[in-house]
Amino acid sequence: MPVIESISVCSVSVPLDRVTTFATRTVTKRDYGLVKVRSSDGVEGIGFCYVGSAGGELLRVAVEQLLAPVLIGQDSYAVEGLWQAMYQEALLQGRAGTVMRAISILDTALWDLNARTHGVPLHKYLGAVKLDRVPAYASGGYYLEGKTPQRLGEEMASYVEMGFKAVKMKAGRLSPKEEEARVRAAREAIGPDVELMIDINNGWSDVTQAMQYVQRFEQYDPYFIEEPFSPDDIDNHARLSKLTRVPIATGEIGYGRWYHKELLDKQGAAILQTDAVVCGGISEWRRVAATAASYGVVMCPHWFHDVHAPLVAATPNARYVEFFWDDQVLNFRRLIDRQLDYRNGEIELHRTPGLGFDFDEQAVARYGKWTIVK
Repeated sequence: MPVIESISVCSVSVPLDRVTTFATRTVTKRDYGLVKVRSSDGVEGIGFCYVGSAGGELLRVAVEQLLAPVLIGQDSYAVEGLWQAMYQEALLQGRAGTVMRAISILDTALWDLNARTHGVPLHKYLGAVKLDRVPAYASGGYYLEGKTPQRLGEEMASYVEMGFKAVKMKAGRLSPKEEEARVRAAREAIGPDVELMIDINNGWSDVTQAMQYVQRFEQYDPYFIEEPFSPDDIDNHARLSKLTRVPIATGEIGYGRWYHKELLDKQGAAILQTDAVVCGGISEWRRVAATAASYGVVMCPHWFHDVHAPLVAATPNARYVEFFWDDQVLNFRRLIDRQLDYRNGEIELHRTPGLGFDFDEQAVARYGKWTIVK
């Protein structure tokens, strides 16, 4: 029986090489939370999440003082019971936000630990649908100083040249006319047969404002429009869904199965972008995905392809993995020792046990320091 012997936690802050802008914010650095869960068998599982552009220490405190004591000395196979114990312990401190992200990465580390204990890749340990590779879309199209619509189109076309059959761009920061020019440039650059996703990053406040943009975008046949409103504004997501033929995608900042069920009940999303290291971990992500399947809704999880590729491979109603091919935006890539390969628009799944990679300890040491709880 593998018993949880120790938990290591680290908060790191990794600067971006270039200042990068979304519809609603500008980012100069990213804070990540990292954990390692070690068993009495000498096996170690890892978990990680994005905390924000500040406040990474909040996650370290949540793990060290609140959640690690719940796990130490417990059987690592009791994943469901341990999830419930952590959630119950954190009822007062937060059922969302940083504390839920802390639960998420500890839960992820337990799944990784158990898969490594059995010597199988995570997607096979979960029960695979896809054994070797999964479809991906190339994510980019950020606002950078001096980036014209033409340059945006060239960026999108470069992803198609890499073999991707779906690409995503940011929108919503500029006027409707200016954003239409950007979307048009992207569509003209990639052609009619490549899927084009448009990410608003919670940039709109009401349906009237949203429709000023959406009516212009519809002619360019987007695959989805992502996060048009605040994540908690479920009713406006539902209203917009009824006014446009473009599918609405959201849920990346959604916490827990109950939030996602309300989103589904109100028909606020045709595509769920639920993030496993945000919503409550792999355990909770699988519950959300199973519920979504009952509504005929597909999963296209947000960010962190390193953890979401095996989940998409093990989920019948999952379609795409969001993929970042370099470390300019998802600079978490600098903190791990092995990257996922891609070919012809698909991600090649790891064949080694668990998640298939570890932290690059020299890289981690440049940005933070481990705390060990026993």
